[in-house]
Amino acid sequence: MNQDGSYFSSTIPLNTAKATTPGVPEPNVPAAKPTPLKRVVSGAALKELLAGGAGYQAKTPTREDTEFRAYSHSEIARDAATIKNSVVMHLTATFLRTPASIDSTHAYLASAFSVRDRLLQRWNLTNEFHDRIGAKRVYYMSLEFLVGRTFDNALLALQLRDEYAGVLGDVGFRLEDVIDEERDAALGNGGLGRLAACYVDSLACMNYPGWGYGLRYRYGMFQQQIINGYQVEAPDCWLDTPNPWEFPRPDVTYPVKFYGRLEHVPGSAHRYRWVSDVVYDAMAFDMPVPGYGTTNVGNIRLWSCKTNGLFDLNKFNAGDYAGATGGQVAAQILTDVLYPNDNTNEGKELRLRQEYLFCSATLQDIVARFKRTGRPLSELPDMAAIQLNDTHPTLGIPELMRILLDDEGLEWDEAWDITTRTFAFTNHTVLPEAMEKWPVPMMDRILPRHMGIIYDINLFFLQRVEKQFPDDRGLLRDISIIEESSPQQVRMAFLACVGSHRVNGVAAIHSDIIKQSIFKDFVRVMGEDKFVNKTNGVAPRRWMNECNPAMSELITEVVGDRSWINDLSKVRALEARVDDEAFRRRWWAAKQANKRRLADYILATTGIRVSPDALFDVQAKRIHEYKRQLMNILSVIYRYHRLKEMAPAERARELPRVVVFAGKAAAGYWVAKQVIKLINAVAEVVNADDEIGDVLKVVFVPDYSVTAAEHIVPASDISQHISTAGTEASGTSNMKFVLNGGIILGTVDGANIEIGEEVGEEQIFFFGCLAHEVADFRHYLRFHQPKPDPALQTAFDMIQRGTFGDAHIFQPLIDSILRGGDVYLLSVDFPSYIEAHKAVEEAYRHRDDWVTKSILSVARMAKFSSDRAIQEYAEEIWNIEPVPVVE
Repeated sequence: MNQDGSYFSSTIPLNTAKATTPGVPEPNVPAAKPTPLKRVVSGAALKELLAGGAGYQAKTPTREDTEFRAYSHSEIARDAATIKNSVVMHLTATFLRTPASIDSTHAYLASAFSVRDRLLQRWNLTNEFHDRIGAKRVYYMSLEFLVGRTFDNALLALQLRDEYAGVLGDVGFRLEDVIDEERDAALGNGGLGRLAACYVDSLACMNYPGWGYGLRYRYGMFQQQIINGYQVEAPDCWLDTPNPWEFPRPDVTYPVKFYGRLEHVPGSAHRYRWVSDVVYDAMAFDMPVPGYGTTNVGNIRLWSCKTNGLFDLNKFNAGDYAGATGGQVAAQILTDVLYPNDNTNEGKELRLRQEYLFCSATLQDIVARFKRTGRPLSELPDMAAIQLNDTHPTLGIPELMRILLDDEGLEWDEAWDITTRTFAFTNHTVLPEAMEKWPVPMMDRILPRHMGIIYDINLFFLQRVEKQFPDDRGLLRDISIIEESSPQQVRMAFLACVGSHRVNGVAAIHSDIIKQSIFKDFVRVMGEDKFVNKTNGVAPRRWMNECNPAMSELITEVVGDRSWINDLSKVRALEARVDDEAFRRRWWAAKQANKRRLADYILATTGIRVSPDALFDVQAKRIHEYKRQLMNILSVIYRYHRLKEMAPAERARELPRVVVFAGKAAAGYWVAKQVIKLINAVAEVVNADDEIGDVLKVVFVPDYSVTAAEHIVPASDISQHISTAGTEASGTSNMKFVLNGGIILGTVDGANIEIGEEVGEEQIFFFGCLAHEVADFRHYLRFHQPKPDPALQTAFDMIQRGTFGDAHIFQPLIDSILRGGDVYLLSVDFPSYIEAHKAVEEAYRHRDDWVTKSILSVARMAKFSSDRAIQEYAEEIWNIEPVPVVE
């Protein structure tokens, strides 16, 4: 694939920029000469492609062109014999296996490469078609893409699952075992990354021309191991085996500069030459995203950092081994790990350079692709819409300005107009600590050109504000992109807001909160129309059809076909079957089968045996104080205390419950890691208590991932989404659980509110204070420190008595509630939380009512499809239209 996204080569020279790093002298090697790339198609076809764009008129194709297109676009046969030949070919020719040496790993790889061959044809056709008609594309920039496994998803999209199951069965393998050989792509952590993956999936399925852009992490975030109850981070070596789902693009490589100095270009007020000895290369890897029910295939382009400086043999022979490879190592580190620990200055610098590498490569790629159309740069917003997924890609704004000013020679006003019409920004948080900022001295040293551009953006913006609101110096201070602290900080959310034509929140309550809090001054200055809501959604393909086949078959039976997978509104037909006793029994059986599957997964991953007949109570999400896993485990401790106080006969009448936790804590987040330790300490005691038996089990599922979620989500009876009101932007796990027939226990926060409005409040268990009450409660707790509720105090007493091990380990968690101001209001919400659990148990005992809740919940969740969200973005922010691929 070329830099314009096509799969035809031209004469673009390979990048020859050198790469050095501070303290490592530049290699003493001659510069490589530009090497033209091979043509892989006729000159006539190449000229035809280059002539595309506005006003494009197809020329009469030559016989050679016609034959090439017919060959490259012909669909590979779908019969079992052709599939078997393809799999065998890859086994023998790609992996050099003989019948005696085939194992499930190679069966997976050969099958995956066989499926990839089919995807590649559609992928080529999609990109060529979009280029040929000059379609406007959306580019979704996200530092995370939590893709999960691709093989099964591709089989379902191509509707070839049964065929491959049969072929693999013929050679002695179960498809399910082969699927389990695939490693999750370690490209994300939580909801932010999974949202990005769902959105690219919806772009593909709905025929919108769009790509995702991210980084190709060598080790992901980390593999979570639980050792002595503690989270221990280990490298997630997901790339140690061949990855059939990525395509290296060595011809798509861009130089990315760091450090250095600026030289003003005479004759231009805003044009500079950035001179730097530290230049790395960002190389593209493409990952296809198959569309279900369409020929269209989307793309996620991931950047890997490398240096094109050669290995210095002279230094190596002189014994300077570090110097011989220093540039290569320094470059590689930039794309080794997602979210390097930024508790140190070195970690902060690494993360800043990582984010800029991502932004620079992406913007260079987008501009290069646009320039191939031959249009003037003023039309870039007509051909490209760039969505910033949170603040991590915000450096893309000054990077586009740098390209337009310094590389293309535009004047400031025209460059700024292009930039602001191209970018849009999605905000994902209201937490002050999550609002990304960078120290000005660090930015000035690492990215001197961008710091200068940001200063100018801020100056011109504040001058405009001062004209609107003269003599309001407080407003200028509060709205400035540069925070006047020591040292000064660049407020990235403010930069994103100023540099984008739309800013959106991700749930109705969240969008209202950001307009009333962090962006209230921007609303005053820029007007309310700039700030809109786009409630999140999740992909039904992954989070219903793939992860819950039993329930999906029931839905297909009711709807009459599988069209509901791309049109979730059709699931409303379930309401007509809610009183059908035979259907209700099958619905319950499907849920119980999912619970047995999760019980097997728990046994395999933790060694804990749980009963699928118990109520499955799940909280699976990133470990964070505001998500309040601490409140959950404190309620488990209180429940354990109550059970121990009961007589055996009374205990036997209690509803059995399995409490499942899953999620990772950031490597440098000490409090969150202590919560994980407490959960595991409680689990160790409770699960070993013979008096309690199956009445209560506690499980922490390690190394939470998309694959783990595909086991957990369909099996939940109740799922907990219990963030302090006003702190969760939206959530997407709440949507996944309800789409799979689970019921929410949650606060009136994020998308919980809208889910309640859609499914009906009878199908959701709300508790806790409301967002507008939080500030008053925090103020009261800060100055009065009231005694905790007796139930909460009971949990504290058990911890402090050493019931779960060394009490000193967990005392800081208790102190954060009793003496630290209880910022997240655990003590305030705990009484109503306990009452909500009682209501859940009472409802679950009435199976008929519970099944009704489950069916109605699924039937009414159409709003929370990512397809709906993407359509809203496309129509109201990006101004793009669906473009079904036509040969």
